[in-house]
Amino acid sequence: MELHVDELGSGTVRVRLGGRLDTVGVDQVESRFGAVVASNGNDAVIDLSEVSFVSSMGVRMLITVARAQRARGHRMVLCAAQPAVAETLGMVALEQIIPIVADEAAAQALLAQPAGA
Repeated sequence: MELHVDELGSGTVRVRLGGRLDTVGVDQVESRFGAVVASNGNDAVIDLSEVSFVSSMGVRMLITVARAQRARGHRMVLCAAQPAVAETLGMVALEQIIPIVADEAAAQALLAQPAGA
């Protein structure tokens, strides 16, 4: 599992995940992912374009970090999920907890809006 971080400016960080977000993948990135997203004091765009699979462990990791973000007054948006990953996220209704959009531009546009808008 790969994790790359980029500052996008205006208080936003992009985290690009790559590989399988299964038990092994989560074990490889969970600590760093949580530290980068929930501890940095920024909103976060999570790019899932290179994630080929998401298990329940991956969903749990995303929810845990999104809740930590919310508790700190920041937001997290998922974007660019491949069709199989998007289907899994839809089946568990993850969009009710974490916004999911088609691409990075849509994620940045959503984060540019005031919270709750």
